[in-house]
Amino acid sequence: MPIPTVISLDAMGGDHGPPVVVAGVRDYIRRHGGQGVRFLLHGDEAAIVAEMARHDLTGDVCDIRHTDKVVAGDEKPAQAMRRGKGSSLWNAIEAVKMGEAGAAVSAGNTGALMAISKLILRMSAPGLERPAIVASWPTLKGVTAVLDVGANIESDAEQLVEFAIMGEAFHAAVHGGVRPTIGILNVGSEDVKGHEEVREAARILRESGLGLNYHGFVEGDDIAKGTVDVVVTDGFTGNIALKTAEGVARFISTLLKQALTSTLQAKAGAFIAMPALKEMARKIDPSAINGGPLLGLNGIVVKSHGGADAKGFGNAIRTAVDLARSDYLKTVGANLGRLDTVMHAATPTVPKEETVS
Repeated sequence: MPIPTVISLDAMGGDHGPPVVVAGVRDYIRRHGGQGVRFLLHGDEAAIVAEMARHDLTGDVCDIRHTDKVVAGDEKPAQAMRRGKGSSLWNAIEAVKMGEAGAAVSAGNTGALMAISKLILRMSAPGLERPAIVASWPTLKGVTAVLDVGANIESDAEQLVEFAIMGEAFHAAVHGGVRPTIGILNVGSEDVKGHEEVREAARILRESGLGLNYHGFVEGDDIAKGTVDVVVTDGFTGNIALKTAEGVARFISTLLKQALTSTLQAKAGAFIAMPALKEMARKIDPSAINGGPLLGLNGIVVKSHGGADAKGFGNAIRTAVDLARSDYLKTVGANLGRLDTVMHAATPTVPKEETVS
């Protein structure tokens, strides 16, 4: 009998805690099947048991690990690292380190999640400083991986290349990309555009022989077009782009609802077009792309939106399962090792001065 994939869940994280986390487990099973997947739920046992009863989930699917401790949504990362040991968030990640689970999912405090994940799991390569958060962005051609979307406010050229390596492996593991194309987000597509760090990152990707399928610079409108499979940027720019896109999606949905319910004729037209409208709503629904993995760790951790509903949390679980069952960590490790070799080879060795006695 095959060994099940175990996913560790912070059941107390996010705006809603067990009601959404447990419902998210049920949503995942309903849409993707629960065969070969088990869940470790960390948090208040009584609250979790009550929600499991509501959703007809049994101990065959979910194993509860009780704790009274919770990392607050407004707790600073430094405080979370000092006081978070034994909390639902901490224990969910520690289960990955101990080999009990293949991945962890939390909708909790992003800063605390990143800090505790890095403390417990460490980074996957010596040169990596912080994880990067990746978003799966719906496009006209499918899905594009965009990173970083909030973890690293500033990024130098080497970090941008690291994002390219991690993004390529993520897209292949989760979205089935074959030699995913990579672009660097810039203010123009010409080679002379942009600041020094993006131009240097582009040079490394073109000339280093890393074997990545580098397309070139892309602009903001290229993301939704699906011009490339992986878009690389710093966390400041990426987070603004992500929040803007989510806001525009909600704006369009609101306008459509208002327009299609304004008159009897509009309502009749909406009824006829309902299948197409539902498909459009599905594609632009922010919950459909919920679940941003923290890439660069020695283990798999997925961040869910704090306000996600059951469907959104179920999608975060699906991302965690796909990564846990893939060769993502092995692929990233190998490519980061090659990057380290390339960067060291590019750094000239300064000869030591001879000392005259």
